Amino acid sequence: MTTMSRRSLLALGGAAALTAGGSALLAGCAPQAPSTRKGAGASAEADGLPAFFAAPEPIADVKETRDYDVVVIGAGAAGVPAALSAFEAGARVALLQKEPTAISQGNTCDSILADETGKAGIEAVVSLITADSGHRSNREQVRLWAYRSGEALRWLWDVAEKAGATVVDSTAKWTSAIRNVDGHDVSYFAFDFGPKPYNTGDGMRAIADYAQRQGVDVFYSTPARQLVSDDSGAVVGVIAKAESGYVRFNAAKGVIVATGDYENDDDMMAFYEPDMANIYRKEQNKTGDGHKMMVWAGARMEDVPGSKVLHDFDAGPGSMADMPFLCVRNDGTRFCNEARSEMAVMGNFLRSAEDAGWYTQVFDSNYMTDCADWPGVLIPPEGLRNYMPEESGEKKGVYDSLINTFAADTIEELGRKLGITDIDAFVQTVRRYNEFAASGVDEQMGKAARWLKPIVQPPFYGIHRHIGLSTIIHGVNVNADMQVLNAQGQPIAGLYAIGNCAGNFFGSPDYPMTVPGLSLGRAHTQGYVVGRAVAQG
Repeated sequence: MTTMSRRSLLALGGAAALTAGGSALLAGCAPQAPSTRKGAGASAEADGLPAFFAAPEPIADVKETRDYDVVVIGAGAAGVPAALSAFEAGARVALLQKEPTAISQGNTCDSILADETGKAGIEAVVSLITADSGHRSNREQVRLWAYRSGEALRWLWDVAEKAGATVVDSTAKWTSAIRNVDGHDVSYFAFDFGPKPYNTGDGMRAIADYAQRQGVDVFYSTPARQLVSDDSGAVVGVIAKAESGYVRFNAAKGVIVATGDYENDDDMMAFYEPDMANIYRKEQNKTGDGHKMMVWAGARMEDVPGSKVLHDFDAGPGSMADMPFLCVRNDGTRFCNEARSEMAVMGNFLRSAEDAGWYTQVFDSNYMTDCADWPGVLIPPEGLRNYMPEESGEKKGVYDSLINTFAADTIEELGRKLGITDIDAFVQTVRRYNEFAASGVDEQMGKAARWLKPIVQPPFYGIHRHIGLSTIIHGVNVNADMQVLNAQGQPIAGLYAIGNCAGNFFGSPDYPMTVPGLSLGRAHTQGYVVGRAVAQG
């Protein structure tokens, strides 16, 4: 078995290593015959694992073998950058995708410009993310994003332009509230694949096509079925199902798994995320394939259930989504202290079959002056019309099918437009809220007086948001270098996980949106850094 020199991913980027004795980057072994290691074909329960992790028998009827340095499984926000980055570093690369095209979601990715930010500022952001993740983050993994993301996203922006993808600098839009963290100035770079309805999926498709033109071998409609391990347990390749039969893809330097989450696997969701039973899932065909293959190869899932990415940035302006307007359920009743309940956690209040993720932000026509000093960006009434399905005219930068903002001259009429099931309750909720605003004391939820703004001046507005599950960030245990770890916490040689099938970055049940675009920024960064590092190993 060959190994790389002992360099951390941070050190590979030219940044000083933050801790001594960091994980080594182990390269994949030379291809050898697959083995029937302990657990193959055995029951999952025998290893203390859920039944959906039962390992199948090793695939034997391989029709073809192909040799590569690096094999990437999954053509998404992490996998596409990983494949291109590895290729640019000199590797022979195969990118396997079970879909007929590259797949990704969302728009915004974010990074810290490490060359423009002091170390104390970078570490302050790392601490902020760790705290907002319930202190369950692997700090070294968060540091990988913090110190390398600026480099990675600048690279991705350049690649996107070469590939013909559409990108928009959104740094000011998304990072103005976190430019200073604990007294430290921080420089960011954020961009969107957009504007909407263009999204990251469109961008990844363009970049995957570009990578293919450069020389990456891309295999669409070729789902990976099993990892191949040698007698030592090192992962040395992948067996995938092509139209002609099973193909073995040998990986001399490593296999990078970037298959996304498991939100469309009902068994995994029922086991790990039962509270999501009544929340709709935005993705399709995300069935935990990579998780299962890695567990069969000896990996273990991180201990806590994954971070749920729950939001609705489309019903109304995303920049107003966390503003502490009055919020009501579909039955017209108030349900939270809005100043302490940002959109990322709203799904926790709305898990029932009756709520199913629906709620409404309510405010009046004085909002531009009453809320001028609130964090976020207020969109004036003429801009709100872009989110109103009742308004005629072209809608720009939105998904027409998802906009859901309404205006009315009375609270009763607004309630009917919003589909409120109990108009009398809604009227009473607004009346009582106005009493709190007048007195400056919220006896119902204890919201601070500065956030209590009366709803008295027509027209009245309601943004009817529908919280949905974008992804589950819950994966196998990895170290700071994104090497997959076995049950004993030791790296499995030749095996790496990035993106949403890799664990230990967030670690909390709710995805924190303190740093907007962190999920995609992390995925892009891991792809860029790990692809390059494995290729250079």
